[in-house]
Amino acid sequence: MSVEAHKAGGPHGPSASSHPGPMRLTDREFKEFAALIYDRCGINLAPIKLIMLSSRLSKRLRVLSMDSFERYLDYVRTPEGLAQELVHLIDVVTTNKTEFFREPKHYEILTGKVLPELAARGRTRMIRVWSAGCSTGEEPYTLSMVFDRWCNNNGMSWAITASDISTKVLETAQKAVYQTRHIESIPDTYRREYLMRGKGRMAGMFRIVPELRKRIDFMRVNLVDDAGFGLSQKFDIIFCRNVVIYFDRETQKKLFERFWRQLVPGGFLFIGLSETLHRINDDFVSLSSSVYRKPALLPTEAP
Repeated sequence: MSVEAHKAGGPHGPSASSHPGPMRLTDREFKEFAALIYDRCGINLAPIKLIMLSSRLSKRLRVLSMDSFERYLDYVRTPEGLAQELVHLIDVVTTNKTEFFREPKHYEILTGKVLPELAARGRTRMIRVWSAGCSTGEEPYTLSMVFDRWCNNNGMSWAITASDISTKVLETAQKAVYQTRHIESIPDTYRREYLMRGKGRMAGMFRIVPELRKRIDFMRVNLVDDAGFGLSQKFDIIFCRNVVIYFDRETQKKLFERFWRQLVPGGFLFIGLSETLHRINDDFVSLSSSVYRKPALLPTEAP
């Protein structure tokens, strides 16, 4: 069933835009959407999110000219809907709050301990970093600024993979264009070196310099999807901050097991300041309340 079939005059009746007032999910509809969202991306939607989900889904119904949540749900469940519309449904329910140099403590640990330790190990090859849940790009671009300056001064190379489940935020991240209010948290020395000021119709906008943009590989990754998770390379450092708080404990356990497999021995994991691996994954060694290391010598590798 194509999206065209849902337009006004199609088999599903009049356009949703003709509705006299806002639509609201029934409790049953909300539970069905919540179950689908949990199954597909591991996000738990509490009942208090019913009004929020109603409002955001209403916009998708207008875009598709559908006249009910039930028909939209039926469509999303079809093979075509799963292929074409599921990404938009996920965009509707994901929250993408981020900023440049968020949680500065992490960047102090990164430059004061993690990078020097990697250098001391004799790592002359490229340092590979994964920003998981990168949202609109502020985190990977912050990392790129920090890595470019530190690695240039210490004879090391680097590359960043940045991923998110939302196609909408990935599009913004790849453009690398930000308003003045978005760059206020970037220190002046970094602004002067790594930002280009817009002119003419782009006045008041700033763009990350191309030297950094080309070092970041953006891709869509569903962290809880076995089929869609696979990344071929392993990483020295993974940043996944303020993401796992949306998952239940069992999903968190599976995710941290996957991060363990994606890290090289001796690799580092950064999570949100309000997050913890305590009683979720005890294989990692804690460096601080939110920074962990995968042991360089695993028990099975002991002499």
